[in-house]
Amino acid sequence: MSDHRPYNVLFICTGNSARSIMAEAILTREGGGRYNAFSAGSQPKGEVHPSALDVLKMRNHDLEFARSKSWDEFEVDGAPKMDFVFTVCDSAAAETCPIWPGHPITAHWGIPDPAAAEGSEAERMLAFSDAYRMLTNRITIFVNLPLQSLDQPTLQRRIDEIGANEG
Repeated sequence: MSDHRPYNVLFICTGNSARSIMAEAILTREGGGRYNAFSAGSQPKGEVHPSALDVLKMRNHDLEFARSKSWDEFEVDGAPKMDFVFTVCDSAAAETCPIWPGHPITAHWGIPDPAAAEGSEAERMLAFSDAYRMLTNRITIFVNLPLQSLDQPTLQRRIDEIGANEG
C-alpha cells in the first residue's frame, strides 16, 4: 500500500448509531491524519444513540461528524474511494455488502451491540464503554501496522487477526 494520501476507512454496522460511529471517532483521533474515517449503516437508524454520544463526550471526542447515514452515500459518483471497509457488528457481516470500487481490504471486527444491553443505567453504560474499549484496542493495533511494508495477503491476514482479537 502506498502512502500518497490518507487511507480511507469505512466502518459499517446495520444501524450506524453506536459501534460504527464510535469507531469513526476513534480512528479520526488515533489515525493522526493518516486516515480519513467514515461510518455508515445498511439500515441506518437516522440518529446516533445517546449513550454512544455520552461515551465519546466523556473521552473528549469532537462530535461534529456524528450522524447516522446509509452506506449508499459511499456508492455514488464522487464518493471517497475506500481502502479499508470493516464491519463492526454481526448482522452487517452476514448482509450482502455493496461491491466497493477499487476492491478495498475488508474484514469483520464484530463487537457486541451495546444498545442491546439490559439492566441498570450503569450496566448499559458499561456495555458502551466496553464496546469503545474493544474498538480502541483494535484500531490502535490497525494504525500501528506497517502498511507500506506489507503485501496484500499479509495485510489482509493481519487485519483479520485484529478482528479475531477479543479486544
